[in-house]
Amino acid sequence: MNASDQDPNAPLLVAREGAVATLQFNRPAALNAIDVPMAQAFLAAVKAIAADRSVRAVLLRGSGKGFMAGGDLAVLQADPLQGAADLIGPLHEAVALLATLDTPVVAQVHGVAAGAGLSLMLHADFVLAAEGTRFNLAYVNIGASCDVGASWALPRWVGLRRALEIAMLGDMLDAAAAERMGLVNRVVPAAALADEALALAQRLAAGPTAALGQLRRLMRGSFERELPAQLAAESAAFAHCAAGDDFREGVNAFFDKRKPAFKGR
Repeated sequence: MNASDQDPNAPLLVAREGAVATLQFNRPAALNAIDVPMAQAFLAAVKAIAADRSVRAVLLRGSGKGFMAGGDLAVLQADPLQGAADLIGPLHEAVALLATLDTPVVAQVHGVAAGAGLSLMLHADFVLAAEGTRFNLAYVNIGASCDVGASWALPRWVGLRRALEIAMLGDMLDAAAAERMGLVNRVVPAAALADEALALAQRLAAGPTAALGQLRRLMRGSFERELPAQLAAESAAFAHCAAGDDFREGVNAFFDKRKPAFKGR
């Protein structure tokens, strides 16, 4: 995966920097609004990441002036039912697959994250936002309910009452409010956003990938399990980690008083 080998006008640019795969939404003239080719390209990229064990972190970002303005309303205006199916189908398959992976996901967000753009952002494990970024779930403003898993993810990040407020009022939120509510991990100066997001993705990519994958799935699954079932899931996850090379490296490094060199296994 190398951005230099791709059509610069492709709706999604895929690049590799070490163990980090970057997926860049690339319709800047439309604020990266998702059309059918972009949705299909995103699914194809996630499938490729799922099949490539050398990818140990994923970075999501947008070209131009914003992260993503949501779904392309021109697609929906032309044929609301078929257009929705053509957009939602690949996006839902992609986010469901992304949730099963070991690879942590970082979102680098600037300008605006609205509609499906905000929904996609919510599936990242870490979100760094530039100062001045605006957020709006926005679906209610066009008379629609949400998609791309927003109704699953949003209450988990901000709580049910706040999630209903964000979804049902459709108000614009600034970066400070998003950070205060827990929509983003931290807000950084716009000039530092790209460097800080990549540094975070690289830090995660250097970590014990199998353990990170178990952690992200344990945390997300905890809302559906009673405590005994969650304890059983933790035991199984720990056993899986303990059988891996990274666990042995981590324990040996502790006793050797050195920094562990994890290989993602």
